[in-house]
Amino acid sequence: MEDCIFCKIVRGEIPSIKVYENEMVLAFADINPLSDGHTLIIPKGHFENIHDIGEAELMAIHSASKKVAAAMKASLDPAGIACMQLNGRGVNQVVMHYHLHLIPRTESAGKLKITLWDLVPGDMDAIQKTAEKIAAKLDP
Repeated sequence: MEDCIFCKIVRGEIPSIKVYENEMVLAFADINPLSDGHTLIIPKGHFENIHDIGEAELMAIHSASKKVAAAMKASLDPAGIACMQLNGRGVNQVVMHYHLHLIPRTESAGKLKITLWDLVPGDMDAIQKTAEKIAAKLDP
């Protein structure tokens, strides 16, 4: 896509700080990091979100994320690594090009807000009905 910032990075029109690259994916440092080492992994082809991305590209991203996460663990010794992927403006996806965030966290950094929620038991009948709706739409 011509005006997509991530496509421009893939084409070399905008500089990036590359962390990892292969024929299908590019991993680079986030310029608005939530922590030291915050890295984005993107497919080289343009796919807006999880609904658009091909299975091979999705698998390539997650294979690369395992490699990058291992390198983060070895080099930064984080207390944990958050893997975050957003789909759609309703959940604040800003760049409409599929991307996976790897966010290493130290003990002193505190918790990411998205990882904090109260465990409140749900209505099991409603949970069952919703799960059945989703399952009914799955391809065999």
